[in-house]
Amino acid sequence: MVVSHFLKWIHTARVSERAAAASALARAYINAELPFEDRCAAEAALTLLLDDASSKVRLAIAEALSMSPRVSMAVAAAIAEIGEPEACAALLANSGADIASLSFRRIAERHGHLPSLREALISDARLPADCRHMLLIKLGETLKGSPLVLALMGRARTERVMRDACVKASLTLIEGTRQEEHAALIEHLRLRGDLTASFIIRTIAHGKVDFFGSALVALSQQSEQRVRALLAGGHDVALQALLRSAGLAAATHAIILRALKVWREVANGKRLAGVQEVSWLMLKELGGQSAEGDLAGLVKSIHLDALRENARGHALAIAAA
Repeated sequence: MVVSHFLKWIHTARVSERAAAASALARAYINAELPFEDRCAAEAALTLLLDDASSKVRLAIAEALSMSPRVSMAVAAAIAEIGEPEACAALLANSGADIASLSFRRIAERHGHLPSLREALISDARLPADCRHMLLIKLGETLKGSPLVLALMGRARTERVMRDACVKASLTLIEGTRQEEHAALIEHLRLRGDLTASFIIRTIAHGKVDFFGSALVALSQQSEQRVRALLAGGHDVALQALLRSAGLAAATHAIILRALKVWREVANGKRLAGVQEVSWLMLKELGGQSAEGDLAGLVKSIHLDALRENARGHALAIAAA
């Protein structure tokens, strides 16, 4: 075998010879259709050459391999785990790289605080939803600690504004998340302590019924098929039992059921409604504008945000006409 002779030869070869041979072997490895045994032997030889005493040999391998866009999942994992920010940025910029979801998470965990890496991650369509949420939180934490922001708004108001902004960004994130990714995003939110009753109420108020259902599956430990069936046409008694099993307080059931009924009618083409109308009907379940308490305050804030958003949209439409 050629590789076996090569391994014996490198012990006596000069640096320039080893570098040239290492470059040729690396090019053959990425360009040639080697039999399985020869490919394994070539990998072993290249791995051995990574420990060569001369940097010229190592550089020759790096230059040869850098010409190939076919970065394997294992190589991507190694870069994500120990690579410097520059290496991770180059990996993300490589459209031929096979990057696992776990590797995206490790890059986000290790370098998500850096604006350039954060931007590269968010712009990558392959980025899992839970990683996007993690980066949103990191951005909020960065802004929250900014001396300029603190000076302008004060710590208490900064905390509140950033918390609200992260919640709204999370709702927007759900829109672009495929249903098969819901479970991962929900688990991420749960582990962070963000999968709260108020967040779940916001999701149903905003019509994120699929995500709401996925959250109920995770919290109630009931089958997805049963939860979907109940949301699509279940009676109030059965739905209330589902909400209880998910740990949602009885005080929240009426407004959730009201919102769900409206979104059902919208989905069936029987009604036109948006967040503004749904949140107003939820508030009426609590007694209208005169209602007090934390739950009423939450629904009022959802309704007020919807009013503002609709007003902005209407103003922009008028300006564009």
